[in-house]
This record gives sequence, C-alpha cells and structure tokens, in this order.
Amino acid sequence: MTLNLTATRPSFVTHLECSLTGERYEADRFHGLSRVGRPLLVRYNLDAIRAAVPRAMVTARPTDLWRWRELLPVRSPDHIVSLGEIETPLVPIPASGGARVMVKDEGRLPTGSFKARGLVMAVSMAKALGVTKIAMPTNGNAGAALAAYATRCGIETVVLCPDDTPDINVREIALQGARVYRVNGLIDDCGAIVARGAAEGRWFDFSTLKEPYRIEGKKTMGLELVAQFGWELPEAIFYPTGGGTGLIGMWKAFAELEALGWIGPKRPKMFAVQASGCAPIVKAFDDGVEHAERWEGAHTIASGIRVPRAVGDFLILRAVRESGGIAMAVDDDAIEAAVVECAAKDGLLLCPEGGATLAAYRAALDRGLVSDSDRVVLFNCATGLKYPMADQSTPLDRHGEIDLATL
Repeated sequence: MTLNLTATRPSFVTHLECSLTGERYEADRFHGLSRVGRPLLVRYNLDAIRAAVPRAMVTARPTDLWRWRELLPVRSPDHIVSLGEIETPLVPIPASGGARVMVKDEGRLPTGSFKARGLVMAVSMAKALGVTKIAMPTNGNAGAALAAYATRCGIETVVLCPDDTPDINVREIALQGARVYRVNGLIDDCGAIVARGAAEGRWFDFSTLKEPYRIEGKKTMGLELVAQFGWELPEAIFYPTGGGTGLIGMWKAFAELEALGWIGPKRPKMFAVQASGCAPIVKAFDDGVEHAERWEGAHTIASGIRVPRAVGDFLILRAVRESGGIAMAVDDDAIEAAVVECAAKDGLLLCPEGGATLAAYRAALDRGLVSDSDRVVLFNCATGLKYPMADQSTPLDRHGEIDLATL
C-alpha cells in the first residue's frame, strides 16, 4: 500500500534511503521496509539547510521539539499532530550517579515517555499521507503514544501487546482510543500478527523501524543534547536499548549537525544498555557480528527493552562500534537497586529502563570504560510513576498513643 503526498510548501527532504544498500526511494510516499527488508532513512538537502538556516536562528527559537523543523520530515504545520512536545531537562544525580552525571528525563513528554518523540512524527506523517488505520506491537509506552496521537487526528489504531504488559500501560492505551489486545507471546510475536494484517492491506504497520519517520522524531534527543551542551557533546551516553530507534536516531542527528557545520567531529561513546535476561545486541557485539540472533526466553523487569530481535540491529551495532562504546547488559537486581537509590538519594524516580542505564554506568565506571571526570548522560525513557513501587509506609493509629519523637 503506497500513498502520495502533494507538497504544501518547499521541504528540505530529498529522498529516502535503504540503510543497508543505499537504494533511493521517493519521498512523499508512505513506505515500509526497503526491498531487502531493512529500515529506510530520511535524507535532507543539508547544503540548502546550511545556506538558509543559521545556527543562531535555531538557538533563538522556543525550545520544543519543533524547533528543529528543517531537519524533520513534516512539510506543513497543518499536518503536525502535537500534544506539547517540550525539550526534556538534564537532571543532575550527584548522590547516586556522580558530580558529572545527568539524566535526560524523557518522562516529562506527552504520555510520559520518549515514545512520544517518534510517534508524533510518524503519526503527523501518516496524517499528511492520508493513512486511516495503523497497527502496532508494543511493550506498553509506544502503544500509549500511538493511541494518543492517532486518536487526536482521527486515525484508527489497533495495538497488540504481550499478555504480561504492565496493566497501567494496557489501560492507558485503551483509554486513549485504541483497540488493544493481549497476546500470549513476546513483542516480536505481536509484530508477526501485525505484519500479516499489513500484508493483507488491513492497516499500516508501525512496528519499530518498519516505517521511516519514527526515527526522525527520536533523533531530536540528539539534537536537544547538542544544544543543551552548548553545541558540544558529552563524553558518554547510556541508552536503554530494545529496538534501538533512539540510539540510531541520535547517531544520525550528530552526523547531520556536523554536515551543517554546527558541531565538530567529536562523538560521545555510545553505550547500548540491555537487561541480562534479554541481550541480543550485547551478544552480537561480543561476538563481533553485525546482526543479532533472536534471544530465546526473554525476561526482565524492564519491559521496554525486552525485545528479542531488532530489525535495526546492524545500525545499533555500527553506531556503538564507531563511537568507541560497547553494548552491555545488567541484571534485574542491579536495575532495581539503581531505581531505589536514585529516588532515595537524588529524588528522581526512574523507570526500570532508566535504572538500567544507571546500573550500566556504574559497571562501566568500575571497568574503566568511563571516568568520573567524564560528562555522562543517562536516558530515563519514561516516568517512573507508571511502574509498581514497593509500599514502605508504616501504619499509624490516630486513636492510640503516638510517640512523635519516634516519627
């Protein structure tokens, strides 16, 4: 199924490109994967942007996601489906992390996660291209973002999630207008059902990296970081990696900014963080290969990174290797401990995936992969308020004797 778009104004988008072969595809059409089954990347006329848009112009704009509009694929403001996508803050965590460690807190975005970045872009392009029905597999937060944005512009949505997806995620997806189904399997099992329906022409498949625009929204994480660091970059980034769209997107953003002359060639070490119960990218990295085998028996409390197979595996691995970083896995116990310590010592409530990045940073510090003098950014990909928390309260009987000195 392919749709046409009549441009409403000039755009800097030139074409789409297969991430594996470099084959070109026409812009202004809704494509899925390339002919060889790999993600498509949006390409821009960067020379024209450099001539037309000085860096100072971008610096002077309001600091929301749409500040970067020349480097985004949506042609007309009329096609933007927005719920208020702010620039997320960098929050220092000196007690639990260190003096130069900051958390980019993506839980401040609409629907409470960084999935809003990718889905606002993908849904806005779907609106522009006349898409009327979308389906997606999800571990929770992506489905919530899709439901919210698609409902806002009248696109019908079907969301399939593993049957052990956190209940709050399932409920918010349904409340925001999607038809949601629990599937007795993992996210790639859900994706297989979505793919069958797409092949029959029933809907567009919005699985991670199976359409080209979600990555363009996710790359704004990298664009924001550069601006927040004064048009430089930190020494290291720890990113919770399931499908890896954000890591791939940030690496793309850095290359585009260098081509514009807005930053130099320096890059941060990129650490792809997975859970030890589901670490296909880590195994592929350690084995020195470009493609990861499916991880069997995937399990972790960090459901957002419980992705047994990623279609963009080779892009994740290339970015990590080119940066001088590594892919690393952490145990669930370490994830839980990191979440507790960050909340108790620094007052910042991380989601489990965010806790994984803090646990990975500590492990990398112990191994000498980073130093305590490095500027380090950890990504907290969703608000911790969506996840179960232990009850540590103590009952107090107002009718009995209360020793206030002990409270």
